[in-house]
Amino acid sequence: MTEYTIHPLVVGANATDQGVMTYLKGYGKRIWIPIYVFYLEGGRENILVDTGLEQFVVPPEVEAEYNIKIQEFEEALATYNLKPEDIDLIIHTHLHNDHCENDYKCQNAKILVQRREYEFFQNPHPIDHRYFPDLLDENEVVLLDGDQEIVDGIQVILTPGHTVGGQSVVVNTRKGKAIITGFCCNEQNFPISGPVVPSGVHINVIEAYESAKKVKELADILIPLHDLSIGRRKNIPE
Repeated sequence: MTEYTIHPLVVGANATDQGVMTYLKGYGKRIWIPIYVFYLEGGRENILVDTGLEQFVVPPEVEAEYNIKIQEFEEALATYNLKPEDIDLIIHTHLHNDHCENDYKCQNAKILVQRREYEFFQNPHPIDHRYFPDLLDENEVVLLDGDQEIVDGIQVILTPGHTVGGQSVVVNTRKGKAIITGFCCNEQNFPISGPVVPSGVHINVIEAYESAKKVKELADILIPLHDLSIGRRKNIPE
């Protein structure tokens, strides 16, 4: 089976409350969350998980305080000698705007997303204001139904709750199965002891809990979608 190396690229950051990540826990603690693009290196195709924010403003001291490098999308890709037009596949965890604003730049890429997520994205409920249905107008979208293999060594598993059709990305690496969560979370969602904590923002909190529990049990390497420590790593596994 093909083995991949995952390269986390920080393409933005947002100031928020820890309670946005962890349901009923951490409210009142202000945090910064990085916005990631994950480049999956190792196969024949150039594959990204999510494309992040197009426009953002982050105070320069945030990089120094958290020891992360924040770059524009094109600049981040260039660190691996890639341009947007070189990308073949974009696998979306979900379609909140902070995960897909740079899709349109990748004109040669196919966009892989769960059908139920895409349908909700096209006609979002007012309760979830993070969907902008025109963001994928210029792309070829491939709709997925549940768990399936994408290419050799990469599969997706349905992990709803944070959104109706979130999917986590399972990547074969030399150190086992790495899972990029399909829902917004950080390390606080996965305590060393005790149960997982579902996403603070969710459509269905029971599904959110079950999805977090599922990925924790399956993963050899767990990659929470907005955890700061991930941005300090050039390669996963190292």
